[in-house]
Amino acid sequence: MLSTATRKILPPGRQAGVCLHITSLPGPYGIGEIGQHALQFVDTMKKMQLGVWQFLPTGPTAFADSPYQPLSTFAGNELLIDVGDLISKGLLSEEEGSELSTLPCNLVDYAALIPVKNRILRLASARFSDKADGVLKAAYQEFVHENNDLWLQDYALFRILKLHHGDRPWPEWQPEYVHRDNKALRRIEVSKASMIESIKVIQFLFHHQWQQLHDYARDQGVRLFGDMPIYVALDSADAWTSPELLQIDGNGQPAYVAGVPPDYFSEDGQLWGNPLYAWEKHAADGYQWWIDRLRMASKLVDIVRIDHFRGLEAFWAVPAGSDTARNGKWDEGPGDAIFDAMRTALGHLPIVAEDLGLISAECEALRDRNQIPGMKVLQFAITDDRFELSGVAENCVCYTGTHDNDTTVGWYKGSPDDIRSDTEIERNRQATIEITAGTPKTIHTDLIRAAFSTDASLAIAPLQDYLGLGSEARMNIPGTSENNWRWRLDSTLITDSICNEIAKMVHTSGRALQN
Repeated sequence: MLSTATRKILPPGRQAGVCLHITSLPGPYGIGEIGQHALQFVDTMKKMQLGVWQFLPTGPTAFADSPYQPLSTFAGNELLIDVGDLISKGLLSEEEGSELSTLPCNLVDYAALIPVKNRILRLASARFSDKADGVLKAAYQEFVHENNDLWLQDYALFRILKLHHGDRPWPEWQPEYVHRDNKALRRIEVSKASMIESIKVIQFLFHHQWQQLHDYARDQGVRLFGDMPIYVALDSADAWTSPELLQIDGNGQPAYVAGVPPDYFSEDGQLWGNPLYAWEKHAADGYQWWIDRLRMASKLVDIVRIDHFRGLEAFWAVPAGSDTARNGKWDEGPGDAIFDAMRTALGHLPIVAEDLGLISAECEALRDRNQIPGMKVLQFAITDDRFELSGVAENCVCYTGTHDNDTTVGWYKGSPDDIRSDTEIERNRQATIEITAGTPKTIHTDLIRAAFSTDASLAIAPLQDYLGLGSEARMNIPGTSENNWRWRLDSTLITDSICNEIAKMVHTSGRALQN
């Protein structure tokens, strides 16, 4: 059971942070990357006195480019690999890298980016054995040794077989591959050995670059705050490798899928379609898959947000084939048992709970028993007439909004995608002005100051709010699958004046960066 000596999860003291996904960083290669521009953003954060950088999941994306539907819960998104670093290591030429420089800088054009970047990454991996120095090769061998049996070999096989089957989901593959016939898999391992090696090298390059970013951030006093989707995608290496851990039949077909009932974002609820966990199987082996998952995440980041935390107390099960999430039912999750198992294996659990939406008293009790910080989002909280800033708990992360919200400016003004009525929008405007004592012109900084004024140990705003951007800079509209995850930062917006203004706001609130 929970020890009273459990360490505090959030950083000591009062701190402030920023939410900006890696893909939104500026740079010349069509997408934000984990190299030089990421390091420069850490420097920018230091100027702003922001001590925590939160971003979205960093697994390899597939359906609708969503980071919440990754092809693997352990692998890294190869699209985030820094091309400039590969050029400096002699794995790519300037000319090869320049193929990406014609892509737009203000958004991510995934359709144009993916084929070109994947091709040049394969070029870089093919040269690794000849061009990499001895130190890098030794690091690669260590990476393979640590990860091969856990996930790396299966992930490589999954990607090759997915390509072999025209990128179709694994339940649609040839039966011997659906059912992981040992002889069939061995034939692939032999015939596609060079492709398997290429995928492993690319994964190593991601993790090697990421570790450099993590080390640099730590040296500057900046903590990295990652995001873990609660569910895996059906079309993922995880589901293909360990179908027994999911509520799917022998052919990979689910009877029920994940979602949430009607809420703020959607009157029909959200139908995610992910397979649900067979929790009795996880319990039988002591939740080892979750232990491995959190251990891997903890190597990459300092704090981990578990998305849809409620699903660990009770989850919404929707009959497969449903058009909406309305007709689901609540089933019981693992509760305290999963946290007891992870704590026994790993000690300190660096977890924050995404506890938004329809949260039950039982879920709140689970969170509090395990001393896990929750979230308070002011765009949501302000809609409650009883809300007061003084009521925000210390053991939580307070946000102006998240990646699922409109920007504060867009939310305040209202936008064509807004599901609120004109009356609700006006009521929210009045409540925001009353609570922040601000003005329509300065509403973005007013709401940030309000978040900073709370007792919350950590207060975070999306970079779009710090910059006062409107709905054109929104990252995601829940319940939609087009034109999300595309926004990128215009680096000219980050001026010395902006940095100084933010730093002053952080200092005034007593949340300055602590080295």
